Amino acid sequence: MTTFLEIIGFGLLGYLFGSLSFALWITRLVKGVDVREGGSGHATATNTMRTAGWGAFVVVLILDIGKGYIPVWMSAYFSDSNWLVGLVAMLVVVGHCWPIFSEFKGGMGLATAGGTILAISPIAFLLGVGILIALTLILHHSARAAVVLGASLPLIFWGIGWRGELIWATLGIGIVISIRFFSDWNRQYRELWLDRENKNF
Repeated sequence: MTTFLEIIGFGLLGYLFGSLSFALWITRLVKGVDVREGGSGHATATNTMRTAGWGAFVVVLILDIGKGYIPVWMSAYFSDSNWLVGLVAMLVVVGHCWPIFSEFKGGMGLATAGGTILAISPIAFLLGVGILIALTLILHHSARAAVVLGASLPLIFWGIGWRGELIWATLGIGIVISIRFFSDWNRQYRELWLDRENKNF
């Protein structure tokens, strides 16, 4: 049975891990600027690429995936509660999007969400990445693709026959991702998601 201390402890762990603003810190280290002041205005791996280059992008991407992976893996390993794993996954992404260490102005959460799924099922992680790429190619708009992904991924996984902590996790992160990316629903994009029109920079 899940205890109150487990809920508080793992939940807090998830949020604090998510609040580690690697895009902000690494961009400041490499370029001496705030990544949120250019590009998309978000503390994301892709905006790090625009601001500080490909090397910084790769480092931030790995760290953002890792900070989603670690607390979810720990909660899955030390707890037998599927819904608690889902709650931790959701709170990690909440922390990334609204980090306590960075004035609650963070990223969009996709890489970190991917890390939470990777901790549960590498196959589901790869499938989710494939679905996101397909949606982006079809819709030609990454924010709308992310909203659709967040809303549909739990249903897709359920239809495949997956159950347990994976469904709870994708439900939680799906809600956060859909809400976060909806703010960019009408943003104009050029060449899919890597370049935006200058008026939106």
